Amino acid sequence: MAASADVIKKIEAGFDKLQKAPADKCSSLLKKHLTKEVLDACKDKKTKLGATLQDVIQSGVANLDSGVGVYAPDAEAYTLFAPLFNPVIQEYHNGFAADAKQPPKDLGEEKVAELVDLDPEGAFINSTRVRCGRSLSGYPFNPCLSLHNYIEMESKVKKILTELKDEELAGTYYPLKGMTKDVQAALIKDHFLFKEGDRFLKEANACRFWPQGRGIYHNKAKTFLVWVNEEDHLRIISMQNGGNVGAVLARLIKGVKAIEEKAPFSRDERLGYLTFCPTNLGTTVRASVHIKLPKISAKPDFTTVCDELKLQIRGIHGEHSDSAGGVYDISNKARLGLTEYEAVKQMYDGVKKLIELEKAAA
Repeated sequence: MAASADVIKKIEAGFDKLQKAPADKCSSLLKKHLTKEVLDACKDKKTKLGATLQDVIQSGVANLDSGVGVYAPDAEAYTLFAPLFNPVIQEYHNGFAADAKQPPKDLGEEKVAELVDLDPEGAFINSTRVRCGRSLSGYPFNPCLSLHNYIEMESKVKKILTELKDEELAGTYYPLKGMTKDVQAALIKDHFLFKEGDRFLKEANACRFWPQGRGIYHNKAKTFLVWVNEEDHLRIISMQNGGNVGAVLARLIKGVKAIEEKAPFSRDERLGYLTFCPTNLGTTVRASVHIKLPKISAKPDFTTVCDELKLQIRGIHGEHSDSAGGVYDISNKARLGLTEYEAVKQMYDGVKKLIELEKAAA
């Protein structure tokens, strides 16, 4: 299948726009890796589901200030447009080369007992959370999903979730469409409600037919949560107050397995679990704590220390936000090239070290 002449024209115009953009306005990985050679190798290709290079690059062309600038419209895009995706993935994921392979899945269910509570006195850690993204096998990603796809996927997942028998996972599904003001207010108060995508996702065509086919599920204790058709088909989240990482991971594993039994996920031999954004591949696991570190965070080398421990620091209101009162959101940096358990353990070991440093700080 080949892209139409009109689409190729758009792609070429996008390439020209990126090339002409000054370095202080545009330094995305898309601009760096979409060379003339890559453009010529990919511009006329089309996936079986009809996606083109235009679908991959359109957000980064519209938003010149993107950090990455590319999205995968469907699973096949990662291989068909590999001349662009491979170098982007390699640079973003610490040198994960074109011939590198994601190790076999290991969620760590045999090892959760090793992850004992990091903060039994509750002096440092406010809360712990482990989440992963999953795509349902057989469906494209956002830009290629039809309204029928969105509604069909939502009803499949809703059925699986509302029939969960496990007491710890059982709960309620809340569709975004037709949501009452009361339900909305309650979900906002718990920080559970997701909003329509930002300008990066909108330009990637990730928000079509909103709010249809979207929804939120949570268990009675509000410690297990599933977002349906937000940025990815599924975001599966386990969380609780305090620092018991083992308990949080065990619940996530239980939830992931219960869904996967009824709805297989899209996994690639080389890249692991596939999602819409190439920054979130492999394990797709983000394990994080909200943690108070007033002493060491005030020191100039705090960021360097976290980097060396392979940790990512954010403010507690997510990406691009500042810290509130010395409380930080700290998570594993690597998602690709290690197992799910190793990703969680990376955060666990790093945070353990930070607590030791905080205790020792003058």
